[in-house]
Amino acid sequence: MKIHPAGHAPSRPGSADWFTGRVRIDALFNPDAPDRVQGALVTFDPGARTAWHTHPLGQTLIVTAGLGRCQSDGGPVRSIRAGDTVTFAPGERHWHGAAPDVGMSHIAIHEVQDGRSVDWLELVSDTDYRADPPEPTG
Repeated sequence: MKIHPAGHAPSRPGSADWFTGRVRIDALFNPDAPDRVQGALVTFDPGARTAWHTHPLGQTLIVTAGLGRCQSDGGPVRSIRAGDTVTFAPGERHWHGAAPDVGMSHIAIHEVQDGRSVDWLELVSDTDYRADPPEPTG
């Protein structure tokens, strides 16, 4: 058994190369060989979001607080909120972040393959980000 105590790693800001707006990343766990699962708590201020990106082995998000948005390439912007779980398939081009006026936090879980867990692409434009998402169902 291995316990990762709260605060075992310092918080770090999201890089302006990969995020728009203020984002804080708190590592939860990183893999030790042969494990490859990695997790982080990511907190987005209102309007903050990731750049477009993919994950070689996919990604799961567990929304823990607030209201957010996400989009897969070619699909509509979708609303997500606390309690929602979002999965992206391996190689699926997507972005995620907070709603324009409400912050959002999620736990991001993905696997490391050949030393990498994400491939960062271009920043999401304000026009794409501000597209009105349909109301969430359920």
